[in-house]
Amino acid sequence: MKADFYETLSVSRNADEKELKSAFRKLAMKYHPDRNPGDTEAEQKFKEINLAYETLRDPQKRAAYDRFGHAAFENGGMGGRGAGFGGSGFADIFEDIFGDIMGGGRRRSGGRDRGADLRYNMEITLEEGYTGKTAQIHVPTSVSCDECSGSGAKPGSSPAQCSMCHGAGRVRAAQGFFSIERTCPQCQGRGEIIKDPCTKCSGQGRVVEERSLSVNIPAGIEDGTRIRLAGEGEAGLRGGPAGDLYIFLSVKPHEFFQRDGADLYCKVPISMTTAALGGSFEVATLDGTQTRVKVPEGTQNGRQFRMRGKGMPILRQPQVGDLYIQVAVETPQNLTRKQRELLEEFEKISSSENSPQSTGFFARMKDFLESFGD
Repeated sequence: MKADFYETLSVSRNADEKELKSAFRKLAMKYHPDRNPGDTEAEQKFKEINLAYETLRDPQKRAAYDRFGHAAFENGGMGGRGAGFGGSGFADIFEDIFGDIMGGGRRRSGGRDRGADLRYNMEITLEEGYTGKTAQIHVPTSVSCDECSGSGAKPGSSPAQCSMCHGAGRVRAAQGFFSIERTCPQCQGRGEIIKDPCTKCSGQGRVVEERSLSVNIPAGIEDGTRIRLAGEGEAGLRGGPAGDLYIFLSVKPHEFFQRDGADLYCKVPISMTTAALGGSFEVATLDGTQTRVKVPEGTQNGRQFRMRGKGMPILRQPQVGDLYIQVAVETPQNLTRKQRELLEEFEKISSSENSPQSTGFFARMKDFLESFGD
């Protein structure tokens, strides 16, 4: 009696595709013949789990199996042994599991090697991040050889078909009771052999040059942003597709402003008299104008004033952030004799109402100390 396919894979009858694949991977790794040389039971088990997976992964076959069981595939039903060992589904998952063991994954269509992605670090100022800019950059990279048009073959000649794989880029080799398809070692999967290489690129189909590119930096861009320029990376070998170029942006620290998202922060020192009596001052903004900040009487150190719409633009949005001005009250230094006398006189005539925070703090501190005597 044939074993139930669900029991073979150790899954429930309502298992989804992800569960089926996970179960098959686990069992295939365990019973693969290469891991169990000479073990006929493991070989038979490997065939059974493959047959079970090939059946259950196909919605139509699975529906037929759920309804009729193994009888659905007897007497030519559902294509006879179409779900047997060596199906296309098995080939896909086999390479997924054992590709590294057997010599690597698949090559891209046509056997053309894609060029490498490149990274370019660019530093901009906060002002440039505010307005946006178009920058010209120079990138040393591999470009398609103009002498051979990227083919790698000497002008007037052309690549010849590989005699080992006959242009397929893949070769088959016997491995136990089945055959394994691998990348052709003679042409490295390209399907072609260059017998007369181009003298300029030495058969690579690409040469190293410095390219000049224009990069658009949008207004509001933030530190650490990555910009992708598709197809502007390294050219592929012998006509292969080019990689991408990634621009990594960093914003220089600013002398006056610190950025947090779309908002800007600026710390401004003011005199003790301005804080006590009130006043105003002007600060520059990133749009090249000035904005006036009014300081009310009795302003304390660290107070923030919000300037709406004076921050950074938000990337690809009509909104603009805010500018926060934080005042730092500066204690007078290098006092003259007259200044000292005036401050001492002010101290004598001051009351608790002039310094409510310090008066309240020391009063609470006194109560705290007295509590230890209770």
